[in-house]
Amino acid sequence: MTELVDVPPFARVEELDGLPGRVVLADVRWYLDGRSGRAAYEGGHLPGAVFADLDRWLTGPPTAVGGRNPLPAPESFAEGMRGLGIGDDDIVVAYDDQGGVIAARLVWMLRATGRRAAILDGGLAAYLDAHPDSLTTEEPEPEEGEFSVRPWPAAALVEADGLVGPDVLTVDARNRDRFVGAQDPVDPRPGHVPGAANVPCRENLDGLGRLLPVQAIRDNFAAGGVDADTASKVVSYCGSGVTACHNLLTLEHTGLGRGRLYVGGWSAYSRDDARPVETGPAR
Repeated sequence: MTELVDVPPFARVEELDGLPGRVVLADVRWYLDGRSGRAAYEGGHLPGAVFADLDRWLTGPPTAVGGRNPLPAPESFAEGMRGLGIGDDDIVVAYDDQGGVIAARLVWMLRATGRRAAILDGGLAAYLDAHPDSLTTEEPEPEEGEFSVRPWPAAALVEADGLVGPDVLTVDARNRDRFVGAQDPVDPRPGHVPGAANVPCRENLDGLGRLLPVQAIRDNFAAGGVDADTASKVVSYCGSGVTACHNLLTLEHTGLGRGRLYVGGWSAYSRDDARPVETGPAR
């Protein structure tokens, strides 16, 4: 992955005007229960924000091996970003209404391919706290951006066969009930990858959807065995490679480094009956 030095992975509302370049706001609302993110955007969004459709531009066709939300072809991703008016040199600040756990997918994809991007800390609610009554239904008409086609970096990704080993610390970003196998509303086998730690990404946020203090986040990761000595081994997964990106960006935010992503997540792993599954709490 290209090193990014001038834009951290999270930006607060009050920092937006000070970012070093042209900023594009991207609305990445999406819901696992099937509600329409596009409808939410049309009902009111931040001024000037474009809608980044996760299903259309941030994922490819689902497969048993790739999971529900595999990465799209680089050409498709570039087409989508160009249509949103995003160029290689722009700074994309992405938001949602779930503390950034969905917007993280776009931010990770951009940063992994060498672009500047950040999650808006606190998302829609934080912006409205600072700018009440600022929602608009007016949609921008951006000029096509100059966004190049770049391959997904192999060094940032792991396949299912690479989830276990002495040089891997697998971290599951899903909520604890799904991790322990108490329930799973969308995948065929409940549970988790054997030996995985559980660091639910939403537990790194406060009740308003804003990041906890850095030390509190470090403590959450440390409870899963992730610290300065082990962070370089982290492979993050979730249900289908979306909220896992939030854990990776949060890890980077704390200064612990940049892990790798298993995009297929539980939606792919659990469909392979040859792969072992654990239930119950992490060891």
